[in-house]
Amino acid sequence: MSTITLNVQPFQMTDEEFYQLCQVNEAWRLEVTAKGDLLIMPPVGGKSGRREASLISQVWLWNEQTQLGIVFSSSTVFCLPNGGKRSPDVAWVKLDRWQGLTEQEQEKFPPLCPDFVIELRSKTDNLEDLQEKMAEYLDAGLRLGWLINPQHQQVEIYRPNHNTEIVSLPTCLSGENVLNNFVLDIPLL
Repeated sequence: MSTITLNVQPFQMTDEEFYQLCQVNEAWRLEVTAKGDLLIMPPVGGKSGRREASLISQVWLWNEQTQLGIVFSSSTVFCLPNGGKRSPDVAWVKLDRWQGLTEQEQEKFPPLCPDFVIELRSKTDNLEDLQEKMAEYLDAGLRLGWLINPQHQQVEIYRPNHNTEIVSLPTCLSGENVLNNFVLDIPLL
Protein backbone atom coordinates (compact mmCIF):
# COMPACT_ATOMS: atom_id res chain seq x y z
CA MET A 1 0.00 0.00 0.00
CA SER A 2 1.33 3.47 -0.82
CA THR A 3 0.49 6.97 0.40
CA ILE A 4 -2.79 8.44 -0.81
CA THR A 5 -2.72 12.17 -1.61
CA LEU A 6 -5.91 14.22 -1.55
CA ASN A 7 -6.07 17.82 -2.74
CA VAL A 8 -7.92 19.58 0.09
CA GLN A 9 -6.57 23.07 -0.66
CA PRO A 10 -10.06 24.56 -1.31
CA PHE A 11 -11.10 23.60 2.25
CA GLN A 12 -8.20 25.29 4.11
CA MET A 13 -8.44 23.36 7.37
CA THR A 14 -7.40 25.18 10.51
CA ASP A 15 -4.97 23.51 12.89
CA GLU A 16 -7.90 22.73 15.20
CA GLU A 17 -9.96 21.20 12.38
CA PHE A 18 -7.02 19.01 11.35
CA TYR A 19 -6.54 17.98 14.98
CA GLN A 20 -10.23 16.97 15.18
CA LEU A 21 -9.97 15.10 11.85
CA CYS A 22 -7.06 13.09 13.27
CA GLN A 23 -8.95 12.38 16.49
CA VAL A 24 -11.96 10.90 14.71
CA ASN A 25 -9.70 8.92 12.34
CA GLU A 26 -7.15 7.72 14.87
CA ALA A 27 -6.41 4.52 12.97
CA TRP A 28 -4.96 6.54 10.07
CA ARG A 29 -1.61 8.33 9.83
CA LEU A 30 -2.47 11.76 8.42
CA GLU A 31 -0.28 14.70 7.39
CA VAL A 32 -0.83 17.91 5.43
CA THR A 33 1.87 19.31 3.15
CA ALA A 34 2.75 23.01 3.10
CA LYS A 35 0.94 23.10 -0.28
CA GLY A 36 -2.24 21.87 1.40
CA ASP A 37 -2.39 18.25 0.23
CA LEU A 38 -3.77 15.72 2.74
CA LEU A 39 -1.61 12.59 2.95
CA ILE A 40 -3.03 9.27 4.17
CA MET A 41 -0.11 6.97 4.90
CA PRO A 42 0.02 3.23 5.44
CA PRO A 43 1.56 1.77 8.58
CA VAL A 44 5.18 0.64 8.32
CA GLY A 45 6.31 -2.98 8.34
CA GLY A 46 8.41 -4.80 10.89
CA LYS A 47 11.85 -3.85 9.56
CA SER A 48 11.03 -0.14 9.34
CA GLY A 49 9.35 -0.19 12.75
CA ARG A 50 12.39 -1.84 14.33
CA ARG A 51 14.78 0.64 12.69
CA GLU A 52 12.62 3.58 13.78
CA ALA A 53 12.52 2.29 17.38
CA SER A 54 16.31 2.00 17.39
CA LEU A 55 16.72 5.59 16.16
CA ILE A 56 14.25 6.99 18.69
CA SER A 57 15.87 5.10 21.55
CA GLN A 58 19.36 6.38 20.68
CA VAL A 59 18.20 10.01 20.53
CA TRP A 60 16.14 9.51 23.69
CA LEU A 61 19.10 8.02 25.59
CA TRP A 62 21.37 10.93 24.57
CA ASN A 63 18.66 13.40 25.63
CA GLU A 64 18.06 11.58 28.91
CA GLN A 65 21.74 12.14 29.72
CA THR A 66 21.89 15.77 28.57
CA GLN A 67 18.36 16.99 29.42
CA LEU A 68 18.64 19.53 26.57
CA GLY A 69 15.25 18.99 24.97
CA ILE A 70 12.26 16.76 24.30
CA VAL A 71 12.21 13.69 22.00
CA PHE A 72 9.11 12.78 19.96
CA SER A 73 8.00 9.67 18.09
CA SER A 74 6.42 9.42 14.65
CA SER A 75 2.98 9.65 16.24
CA THR A 76 3.51 13.36 16.93
CA VAL A 77 2.20 15.89 14.41
CA PHE A 78 3.86 19.31 14.33
CA CYS A 79 1.99 22.32 12.92
CA LEU A 80 4.79 24.00 10.99
CA PRO A 81 4.90 27.79 10.45
CA ASN A 82 4.68 27.22 6.66
CA GLY A 83 1.28 25.49 7.00
CA GLY A 84 2.50 21.90 6.89
CA LYS A 85 1.30 19.45 9.51
CA ARG A 86 4.05 16.85 9.60
CA SER A 87 5.09 13.78 11.60
CA PRO A 88 8.81 13.02 11.45
CA ASP A 89 9.94 9.51 12.38
CA VAL A 90 12.11 11.03 15.14
CA ALA A 91 11.97 14.63 16.32
CA TRP A 92 13.77 16.69 18.95
CA VAL A 93 12.91 20.17 20.23
CA LYS A 94 15.15 22.34 22.43
CA LEU A 95 13.82 22.47 25.98
CA ASP A 96 13.32 26.26 26.11
CA ARG A 97 11.29 26.22 22.88
CA TRP A 98 9.08 23.42 24.25
CA GLN A 99 8.63 25.20 27.56
CA GLY A 100 7.65 28.36 25.64
CA LEU A 101 4.48 26.64 24.45
CA THR A 102 1.24 26.81 26.41
CA GLU A 103 -0.15 23.70 28.07
CA GLN A 104 -2.80 23.44 25.34
CA GLU A 105 -0.19 23.79 22.56
CA GLN A 106 1.84 20.99 24.16
CA GLU A 107 -1.26 18.80 24.55
CA LYS A 108 -2.40 19.05 20.91
CA PHE A 109 -0.19 19.31 17.81
CA PRO A 110 2.73 21.59 18.78
CA PRO A 111 2.82 24.76 16.63
CA LEU A 112 6.51 24.71 15.83
CA CYS A 113 9.14 23.04 13.71
CA PRO A 114 11.45 20.62 15.52
CA ASP A 115 15.10 21.61 15.76
CA PHE A 116 16.13 18.14 14.60
CA VAL A 117 14.35 15.38 12.66
CA ILE A 118 15.08 11.96 11.25
CA GLU A 119 13.04 10.57 8.39
CA LEU A 120 13.54 6.87 7.71
CA ARG A 121 12.52 5.79 4.22
CA SER A 122 10.43 2.64 4.20
CA LYS A 123 9.84 0.49 1.12
CA THR A 124 6.48 2.20 0.50
CA ASP A 125 7.91 5.76 0.71
CA ASN A 126 8.56 7.76 -2.44
CA LEU A 127 12.04 9.32 -2.16
CA GLU A 128 11.05 12.58 -3.87
CA ASP A 129 8.13 13.03 -1.46
CA LEU A 130 10.47 12.59 1.52
CA GLN A 131 12.94 15.06 0.02
CA GLU A 132 10.10 17.59 -0.35
CA LYS A 133 9.15 16.93 3.27
CA MET A 134 12.73 17.65 4.37
CA ALA A 135 12.66 20.89 2.34
CA GLU A 136 9.43 21.85 4.16
CA TYR A 137 11.15 21.32 7.50
CA LEU A 138 14.06 23.52 6.41
CA ASP A 139 11.65 26.20 5.20
CA ALA A 140 9.91 26.04 8.59
CA GLY A 141 13.10 26.47 10.66
CA LEU A 142 14.73 23.04 10.97
CA ARG A 143 18.33 23.22 12.19
CA LEU A 144 19.46 19.68 11.27
CA GLY A 145 17.76 16.76 9.52
CA TRP A 146 18.72 13.29 8.39
CA LEU A 147 16.89 11.35 5.68
CA ILE A 148 18.02 7.75 6.07
CA ASN A 149 17.54 5.76 2.88
CA PRO A 150 18.16 2.01 3.38
CA GLN A 151 17.19 1.28 -0.24
CA HIS A 152 20.19 3.29 -1.52
CA GLN A 153 22.38 2.69 1.58
CA GLN A 154 22.83 6.42 2.16
CA VAL A 155 21.85 9.35 4.33
CA GLU A 156 20.94 12.84 3.13
CA ILE A 157 21.92 15.55 5.62
CA TYR A 158 19.88 18.75 5.63
CA ARG A 159 21.09 22.03 7.15
CA PRO A 160 19.80 25.59 6.68
CA ASN A 161 21.60 27.57 3.95
CA HIS A 162 23.62 24.53 2.82
CA ASN A 163 23.34 22.10 -0.04
CA THR A 164 22.14 18.65 0.92
CA GLU A 165 25.06 16.41 1.81
CA ILE A 166 24.84 12.73 0.88
CA VAL A 167 26.92 10.14 2.74
CA SER A 168 27.10 6.40 2.14
CA LEU A 169 26.40 3.76 4.76
CA PRO A 170 27.90 2.63 7.01
CA THR A 171 28.61 5.97 8.63
CA CYS A 172 28.70 7.90 11.87
CA LEU A 173 26.56 11.03 11.97
CA SER A 174 27.27 13.93 14.28
CA GLY A 175 24.54 15.94 15.97
CA GLU A 176 26.80 18.92 15.23
CA ASN A 177 25.88 22.07 17.17
CA VAL A 178 22.22 21.01 17.43
CA LEU A 179 22.55 17.74 19.39
CA ASN A 180 25.85 18.44 21.13
CA ASN A 181 28.07 15.35 21.48
CA PHE A 182 25.46 13.04 19.91
CA VAL A 183 26.84 10.50 17.44
CA LEU A 184 24.70 7.99 15.59
CA ASP A 185 26.53 4.97 14.20
CA ILE A 186 24.52 3.61 11.26
CA PRO A 187 25.53 0.21 9.85
CA LEU A 188 24.55 -1.06 6.45
CA LEU A 189 20.79 -1.50 6.64
